[in-house]
Amino acid sequence: MFKLRVTGSNENRYMKKNMNNTDRLIRAVFAIIFAVLYYNNIAGNAWAVVFLVISCILAVTSFISFCPLYKLFGISTCSKKTT
Repeated sequence: MFKLRVTGSNENRYMKKNMNNTDRLIRAVFAIIFAVLYYNNIAGNAWAVVFLVISCILAVTSFISFCPLYKLFGISTCSKKTT
């Protein structure tokens, strides 16, 4: 019925690493802080859910070294490899 056609190089289709180790560490620390705020019920119920969602997003982006917002805005904190 419908055929999906992908144009361009394979390089642009996949998630490339766009975060350096310092960025990953900062995200991981904030993920832990937000998780602690959630589990200790520091805030009300609505804020607790917000803290949990933010914590999960930060943990996942830190783990995979890729931030979709960085890609959207063309930002990369990785050092450029020279050949």
